[in-house]
Amino acid sequence: VVWLLLNQTLAPGQFVMGSVLGVVLALIFRQLGAPTLRLRNPQKLLVLAARVSLDVVRSNYAVAKLIVLGQSRVVKSGFVSVPLRLTDPYALAVLACIITSTPGTIWVSYDAGRNVLLIHVLDLVDEMVWIRTIRDRYEHLLLEIFE
Repeated sequence: VVWLLLNQTLAPGQFVMGSVLGVVLALIFRQLGAPTLRLRNPQKLLVLAARVSLDVVRSNYAVAKLIVLGQSRVVKSGFVSVPLRLTDPYALAVLACIITSTPGTIWVSYDAGRNVLLIHVLDLVDEMVWIRTIRDRYEHLLLEIFE
């Protein structure tokens, strides 16, 4: 389906090519030995999706206000280290997507040994607010869904 959408066609040849690619890539992925995906509480995905959607809209507005409209105060950007309880690779990947897709923040690095996430924030007023936001709004739900 993704192949057909990318090629913007329903031609039979493209359907066959997409099917072959889907099967071959699935077999290759299986050989990589990726951990098994376990969703303990999949209905919480809807709550997470709604929360992330709302936060992305809010963040878009805040960043637009900072950049387009300008602000009278000085904007201070910076890095925040967030200690995590998450260990599931799929949950960490979802968290990376959430943080990176939210305007004004970006996932910089993750230290698996210490289980600490480093993010960059465009408008950093209070580090503890960001730590609480990530842990309370996202990590808590991801723990319920994946671990």
